[in-house]
This record gives sequence, structure tokens and C-alpha cells, in this order.
Amino acid sequence: MAPKAGRNRGGALLYNEKVMEHFANPRNVGEMPDADGVGQVGNPVCGDIMRIAIKVENDRIKDVKFKTFGCGAAIATSSMVTELVKGKRLEEALDISNRTVAEALGGLPPMKMHCSNLAADALHQAIEDYRQRTAAREGTPREAAPITAGTGRASGPATDQCPTCCGKIAQFGRELAEGRGLPDNATSGTGATVAGGPSAGSRPAKPAG
Repeated sequence: MAPKAGRNRGGALLYNEKVMEHFANPRNVGEMPDADGVGQVGNPVCGDIMRIAIKVENDRIKDVKFKTFGCGAAIATSSMVTELVKGKRLEEALDISNRTVAEALGGLPPMKMHCSNLAADALHQAIEDYRQRTAAREGTPREAAPITAGTGRASGPATDQCPTCCGKIAQFGRELAEGRGLPDNATSGTGATVAGGPSAGSRPAKPAG
């Protein structure tokens, strides 16, 4: 039986088998040069950055790709979101929330729920980007809709964040968000992992938190 998400007696984070499997073998990783919509969000507290790209056909998400810089939970939640939305109608995809993502993974430690917020927010932003592009092509500009899945920011004080990995990668993540975006393939040297790029199919390192 997989352990419940939380911490063991030594204080280390416990992830269940499904989370670890999505971290070690993330689905739908990579770029989508001809994307119809792209969403990118980041958390300035923990440094996680997620980018999701979608291809839309007949109002359905035909294909989806992601790239994520962050901890094991960030990569696992991004991977799960892409699995949940492929083939869904846009309105169905918009119903996916942070709770949906966490439950599909069998649970996350409380201090990692902000990762599922980001994954859902990136998806919703990609859909909104698609709708904005479509409206612009049709000559009917629309007002941007608010992102409602999660906050896209820290959901509480710094103590709500993972003390092992988030504090280590925050500065590096802020630097990426401010100017350089997500690298094709890199690690920060701080315990963070990038899912995406030429070697994305290789097994990632053990998650930092």
C-alpha cells in the first residue's frame, strides 16, 4: 500500500507511488512550436515555473505539452494535468481545479498543494490565450478572463511552502521568470529539476522535496 502524502518520522516529505511515477516518467513533456494557446505561471515564493501549450481542434484539446522547472510535485502535477485534459472540450478542461489535480494523483502533502494550483492555472491561462488569439483573428477582441483554478501565487505565508526545496530554488526560479524563461534542459544545482528539452525522456533525479 502506498504511503499517504505527508512526512515520515525523520521529517522528509512522503509522496505516494502515483506522484513518484509521474515525476520519474512525466507524460507529454516538450515544446509545441505550433501551439494554439500557451500558459505560463510561476510562484515567486517557491520558484516553480510551469508552461503548458495546447493544440485545439473543434473546441477540443487535441494535444498538450508542458515544460516545468521545479520540484517533484511540480513536475508530477504538470504531467497529470496534461493527462486529464487531452481530448476534453475546452469548457470541461476549465472545470479542472487544483483539487482535481491533487485527487487524481492520490493526494499531495499540504505544503505542496500550491504546485497543483500552478498546474491548473497554467492550463486555464493556455485556454484563455487560445481564445484571445481566436478573437483577434476573427476581429472580435475579448476582455481577458480571470484565472480561477488557483491563485498562481503563494496560497499562504512562507511556512506553507516546502522548507527543503522551495527555499533553495526560489532565487533561481525568480531569475528565470524575470528574463530567461525556461531553459531547454537544465538543473539549478539547488535540487530543482527541469522537465522538458532534448533529454526530457531520461529519468529525473530524486526530487528535492
